[in-house]
Amino acid sequence: MSKSIFEIVDKLPTGGLTVMSLKSLDFVIPGQWTNPVGFENTIKLITGETDEALIQQIGDRAVHLYNDKSQGYQRAMWLYETVDSASSALGAAALAGKIGEDVSFLGFLSNLTPKPEKSQSIDLCIKLVVELVAFCQINGIPGDSIGDFVASLADYSGESLMRMAALVCFDGLIPLGPDFALKGLNTLRGLNPSDLGNNPVFKSVSSLIPGGNTDGQLNFITKSFDATTGWMNGFVSDRGLTPEKVVDNLASFVEISKDKLEYLGAFLDVSTNYYYHTGVQTLARRLIERAFAEI
Repeated sequence: MSKSIFEIVDKLPTGGLTVMSLKSLDFVIPGQWTNPVGFENTIKLITGETDEALIQQIGDRAVHLYNDKSQGYQRAMWLYETVDSASSALGAAALAGKIGEDVSFLGFLSNLTPKPEKSQSIDLCIKLVVELVAFCQINGIPGDSIGDFVASLADYSGESLMRMAALVCFDGLIPLGPDFALKGLNTLRGLNPSDLGNNPVFKSVSSLIPGGNTDGQLNFITKSFDATTGWMNGFVSDRGLTPEKVVDNLASFVEISKDKLEYLGAFLDVSTNYYYHTGVQTLARRLIERAFAEI
């Protein structure tokens, strides 16, 4: 990784489509996500410290921890960044020249091609597994610790909970409908290893997915997704979430059409990078909490 952690956190946007889309999910997890940006600002928010010398010390320690390759922080960062960019790569060409603009959904519609349901289901499952593997990397536990990850979901909050909320809503409910978890699981169970091996999102992150080979990795992804479907279904039912509710709230932040859900999923895929954005914030929080505890 060529950029330092403080550069990465400092460059997170305060506005734009990713931030607006995430803000639309506040109704799902009220008050959990405030979009902390800026490395020094994030240190102050997390620690409550105002002493500049101590803030500098915490920052230096966090940078040291991130740079230590024996820790898993850089690998987790790579996963968050890579899965997001690979997921949106198919439509990224259509956005060329529009980066930084407030691109409207309606003005972009003619350039979009929705992913087939099978591809969308595989993407959803791989993003979920990336969350599991990144969790293990950040916490220094074996990368195949499915039980530890599922248990930890009950304690997810802030940026991490927002990332899971966006996964459920933007990669699950909107493109696949209310039974997205079942569709994902059925897709995985019907795959053969070559189907998975040819998926561009899987290819991009396969080097860090446990399993040894594509056959073993498909088995690991299926077990992981199956173990997490209970949490995802509970998350949806506890909050009364439907594709329509998610889209209604999104429409108050982003110019969209409510009758083109299959295109809306593709639009969110190529125009937002919520996984990377909240992944950076999660990493920054874990590094700063650890650095503060060690100092």
